[in-house]
Amino acid sequence: MFPNLDAEMARKKITQMALAKKIHKTPTTLSMKLNGKATLTLPECIEIRNAVGKDLSLDYLFEVKN
Repeated sequence: MFPNLDAEMARKKITQMALAKKIHKTPTTLSMKLNGKATLTLPECIEIRNAVGKDLSLDYLFEVKN
């Protein structure tokens, strides 16, 4: 759902499991949020951005492409 986030995670070799651990979520919960099956809150987006790269903008990471 968020191709830029996926690309940045791949570049930095961060798995969803590792990201979930960093932001104190279960891997299942994180997966549901990143796949649009559960609501992703702004504080969660900020936590994810901080874990993936503080220099990246939220607009870039969470851009939805059709």
